[in-house]
Amino acid sequence: MLLAYPFRVLVPRRAAPEAATSMAVALLLLAGAADLVPTSVVIALAAGAGATLAGLRLSLLASRRDTDPTPRAAGVLLDAAVVAAGLTAVVLPLTDIWHTLAMLIGTLVVAALSTAGLHRLPGHSRPAASVRLRRLVESTGPAVGLALAGWLLLPTDGLRVPVRLGAALTLGGLGMAALNAFAGPRRRSGAAVCRGGVLLTLGGLVLLATLPSAPAGRVALLAVPPLVFGMLLVAVGAADAVNDAEPAEPARPAEPAEPAEPVAAAWPRTVLPAAVLLLASGLHLGAGRAPDRTSVLLALAAVPPLVLRELLRAGDAPTSGRRAAHRRPTGRSLRHRRATPARWPATPGPPPERGPGAPVGAATAIAAGSTWSPDHGSAWSGLDRRPPATSGTPGDRAALLDALAAIGDVPVPAGALLLVDLHGTEGIGPTAREDVLAEAVHRVRAVIAADDLVTGCTGTGFAVVTAVGPVLAYALGTRLLSALSPPYRLTGAMLRVQTSIGLAEVSGAGPADVLRQAELARRRAVQLGRDRVEWYDAFLEEQLVRRLDLERELPGAVARGELDLVYQPVVDLADGQPVGAEALLRWRSPVLGTVLPAELLPVAEDLDLVGELEWWVLDRACRQLSNWSVGVRELWMAVNVTTRELTTPDFVQRLAAVLAAYGVPPERLVVEVSEPRVAGDLPTVVARLAGLRSLGVRTALDDFRAEHASLAQLRRLPIDLLKVGPELVGARPDGQPPLIDVVVNVGERLGVELVAEELESSTQVEVARRGGCRYGQGFALARPATAERVEAYFEEFPSASR
Repeated sequence: MLLAYPFRVLVPRRAAPEAATSMAVALLLLAGAADLVPTSVVIALAAGAGATLAGLRLSLLASRRDTDPTPRAAGVLLDAAVVAAGLTAVVLPLTDIWHTLAMLIGTLVVAALSTAGLHRLPGHSRPAASVRLRRLVESTGPAVGLALAGWLLLPTDGLRVPVRLGAALTLGGLGMAALNAFAGPRRRSGAAVCRGGVLLTLGGLVLLATLPSAPAGRVALLAVPPLVFGMLLVAVGAADAVNDAEPAEPARPAEPAEPAEPVAAAWPRTVLPAAVLLLASGLHLGAGRAPDRTSVLLALAAVPPLVLRELLRAGDAPTSGRRAAHRRPTGRSLRHRRATPARWPATPGPPPERGPGAPVGAATAIAAGSTWSPDHGSAWSGLDRRPPATSGTPGDRAALLDALAAIGDVPVPAGALLLVDLHGTEGIGPTAREDVLAEAVHRVRAVIAADDLVTGCTGTGFAVVTAVGPVLAYALGTRLLSALSPPYRLTGAMLRVQTSIGLAEVSGAGPADVLRQAELARRRAVQLGRDRVEWYDAFLEEQLVRRLDLERELPGAVARGELDLVYQPVVDLADGQPVGAEALLRWRSPVLGTVLPAELLPVAEDLDLVGELEWWVLDRACRQLSNWSVGVRELWMAVNVTTRELTTPDFVQRLAAVLAAYGVPPERLVVEVSEPRVAGDLPTVVARLAGLRSLGVRTALDDFRAEHASLAQLRRLPIDLLKVGPELVGARPDGQPPLIDVVVNVGERLGVELVAEELESSTQVEVARRGGCRYGQGFALARPATAERVEAYFEEFPSASR
């Protein structure tokens, strides 16, 4: 972690010298660990390099005239702290007298200078005393766990118990404080990076003060990563804090709270201490050392703060909503009005009773206090890195953002936003859609709590803001699904709709970010089939952003010449001779790198680009096959096509034209189709495959599953080759014979030859051969490669043929 984090911070911030220094320090550490360079030399060189570079950057910051004097003073103090840290690490270890005392004095000097510099740094804030106390409770348990890990890992020989315990407690506190800076709610700010760098630097100095007195030589190298990387992060963070600030930004007053972050963002502060403690315990026990009294006491000391933390969290849910209600902005109340021609008041809580037979529509909406309008569209038409304004609902979206801000603006923020979208109302007309949405709002109000807010945000859905925590909010989402799933009664008909719900925690981000996160989660729920609740996390956002990048870059990839083919040989398992190859598509995007078909094809299907891609593959594969058909080799080429393209009316005629253009004998081409997809239009697939066979082209069924329906379907399909995976070749967990025996028997009766694919070991190859598979394909036989390399592979088998 210590080696990886600086690159995550330095490279995106274009701190190239610091990144290069980090790499050099890593190489020095490897040399020291291999005993190629003395430990003292490694420490001196690494600390000197880090202090020099960081000091130079901070000196430039202190000498700037375009900033306020306070940030320049911060640069001076932090520069002095970095220099003091470098001198403490390089010079003081050379003294044999009062070594530990001198190191501790140097560490205290660095701490004093750093603290003074951090207080003058732009972006520094001092929360209220109650918030600081809460953070102390939250961090004490993990900090004690880190202290216990330090106690177990620090060498026992040559270290007195008080020194070892003091070092362990100090390292535990510094480590937890650094985690709070690097993984806290303001972790992306320059001030947080600088503060974390200071804490790492102090941790490195504490290790240097402790470890050299022990006889375990190279163990002192453990102090180098936090020391050097900490100094570099101090410089980079300070520069970012000053650059991001206004030219004359006043000192920030005490803040009542710092927003807490979602569970997905806060996990390092809980998981990493536990992982370090688990590793330390394993190493301690693995060395044959039993737990001592101090270890037991430290372990017990971690329990009370953890219990207190959970008690405080349990009390957050019922109180956060009340605190939010008292702190709502006066300019816009949560009980806002919708910006529509008829302004309908929104009242939180359950709806009033409806009389029997009461109509569902505008009148009911007024009575129930629904906040929706019959406008169309989604929260925003395209997903961007920032949420643009909601078309047609500016006032309503502003009120929703106010509600989110009110819940997040409390000392201990908690709450969640659920974006609810209804699918299936597009073709029923505006009046009927009003009726459905009004009934949906009525059902929602019967489920949510009295303090929850429901408000319109799209033409086909609405938002629910609740003050409960994420787990209870997810449970609320499942209840909303159940409430919205029954059919809706329209005039003379019943309408069934599907529901997609995206959930995001209110704490830890600004209102606009929370809305964006909930929309990302809602889109994920739509992609996964609807009628589900999806919870936002950072990985989800990465997936969706990646998907958007693919959708943006894929159109025009053929024209730009970005597509490529690689070829994987197919081998006769009886004699090991290659008989052909399969063409595999690769997209060499200059922006996204190499994209494989598993990621590429779903996007191409959504963009209606599959036909363009597949005909490019067929054309390029046939051209390559014409080159391989020269001479005595009679190799065949397999190409995958989708059932969507195979079932087009002119597929056989177009393929015949491509074969004729390159002079390729039809029997040298194998068209593969995936077995799970043929059932959707089986009669047309059968007709096209028969047309290909009449042309002379061989056909293959890929991804065969050997289920009952698959075996019955196999008898109807005119195919020549059947491709099976390793799961059919190996023994089954229940001890029954492999399914390959059944498939081979069916294949023999139908005159179909078997190809075992995805063979990754020699054992799988042998099992496939003994099982009756004639051909094999996989990494154990030959890996996919360019045409030139596959051509060289074929040259090793001059008698390669069909």
